[in-house]
Amino acid sequence: MNLNQLREDYKQNSLSETEVPKEPFELFRNWFEQAMKSQIKDVNAMTLATAGLDGRPSARTVLLKEIAHGGFVFFTNYQSKKSQELLSNPHAALLFFWNDLERQIRIEGSVEKINVAESETYFNSRPELSKAGAIVSPQSQKIPNRLFLEEKLKTLLDSNSELRMPNHWGGFCLIPSYIEFWQGRPGRLHDRIVYEKIDAQSWSIFRLAP
Repeated sequence: MNLNQLREDYKQNSLSETEVPKEPFELFRNWFEQAMKSQIKDVNAMTLATAGLDGRPSARTVLLKEIAHGGFVFFTNYQSKKSQELLSNPHAALLFFWNDLERQIRIEGSVEKINVAESETYFNSRPELSKAGAIVSPQSQKIPNRLFLEEKLKTLLDSNSELRMPNHWGGFCLIPSYIEFWQGRPGRLHDRIVYEKIDAQSWSIFRLAP
């Protein structure tokens, strides 16, 4: 494969530090709404990067489910690799990339669990198969084959028992201290506008060189 000639010139939009809102969540919502109107598939998909105490990073895609508690909420199995890393080192990063709009958003901050009641509310809103999957899957653990999961799922569904949220499942909220909005521009002179937290109520806003 020759990848040297794979290139794109970005020229859809621009972004100025003199025109953005004073706080980043307003700009995030504006961009997110534009992405939804553009019918981008899995618009709420975001890369979550974590690191354990050994400092080795790992990344995977999760889904944003809510903006609340001053941060970005997603749900997962608390026994998974990502959760174990977050519980031992509660610092993480998120990345949204919307190629159709030539935009990305980088978010860094600290992570904490949301309360059980809120996790249950979301869990109970999920489709039945999604609930069952969360119950039977020992996420991130070695399993012998797919049949192992399918048999566990069938046993659970055949039991006709109520699909309650397991204790090892719930939500995390990433509370940002740094948010960077990236807008592609011609000649690789991209716009990079950063919000960096000063205190609980205010942010500094500045531009980075591309």
